[in-house]
Amino acid sequence: MSRPVSRVLTLLELLQSGGVRTVAELAGRLGVGERTVRRYVDHLVDLDVPVESVRGRYGGYRLAPGHRMPPLMLTDDEALAVLLGLVAGRRTGITAAAGTAGETAAAKVRRVLPERLRHRLDAVLDSLTFTTAPAGSAAPEAAVLLPVADAVRHHRPLAIRYTGSGGSGGSGERTVYPYGLVAHAGRWYVTGRDLSVGTDRTFRLDRIHGARVLPGTFEPSPGPGPAERVLTALATAPYRHEVTVRVRGTAEEIRARLPRSVAVVAAADDEGEGDGDGEGEGEGWCRVEIRAERLDWLPGLLASLDRPFVVERPDELRGLVADLADRLMDAARGTPPRD
Repeated sequence: MSRPVSRVLTLLELLQSGGVRTVAELAGRLGVGERTVRRYVDHLVDLDVPVESVRGRYGGYRLAPGHRMPPLMLTDDEALAVLLGLVAGRRTGITAAAGTAGETAAAKVRRVLPERLRHRLDAVLDSLTFTTAPAGSAAPEAAVLLPVADAVRHHRPLAIRYTGSGGSGGSGERTVYPYGLVAHAGRWYVTGRDLSVGTDRTFRLDRIHGARVLPGTFEPSPGPGPAERVLTALATAPYRHEVTVRVRGTAEEIRARLPRSVAVVAAADDEGEGDGDGEGEGEGWCRVEIRAERLDWLPGLLASLDRPFVVERPDELRGLVADLADRLMDAARGTPPRD
């Protein structure tokens, strides 16, 4: 690479580090005269790199927003960080890029890496093992994510085309006051006020097929933050079984063992009522509400709380808890398993 071209690329790298760079500073870093710096800037402008001149005592040059992304100059550590971020994002399902955009972006970066750095990166990726299976693909389209984020940031109404689970569940055109974006368990959600039904709703972004910011603004609703709203919505979504259990202990103790996306925990109205055994006297009770398609996993979950509990509903769960208790008692006594 000729020295002038190398210096032009170095100039671009200096400008990409941010801020205003004086001509004298750039000349010193490049080892050329100030007139040459101006000529290098003209070369970048000819390549459609948006270099902006800043006048005044502390003036110089800086990069301005342009109509397209200019070439990026990354250090070894920055290139490694970008590629590992793309790999980790794809594995967790959090990469906000539909289709193969994440893979093509990673391929472009890898293609221009120096050979020594590419070998080092391959060594990292070949030796890296994840403890969880890759998340399912639920990345939102950029054409959906960007307008939703813009509406959230500027408190503007949002028109969306939504397809609910199984083609139902609130499908169709909706107008929403969006409160916030939330990434949870490999999926993206937007929570807000659904003006069509007059209640707060949570929408999965991968089920939104069109989003348009509307004129006007709205005042964000007071109350829980977006993340808490989404977790509560997931915990209270309609399922086959509605489970209510009273557990002895504080809400903080119980929430430490039950994810917010699984259960809603609140102090019981009849706080302090127990089973009359005198244990834990003075310790309150909490009411735990869980929605579930199946009940077979709940006895083990309740036992893992290691707290006294009373099943209020459904009756079927009481029988499953009793069956688990019998099996645990047999195991403690060394009794062979029953048929």
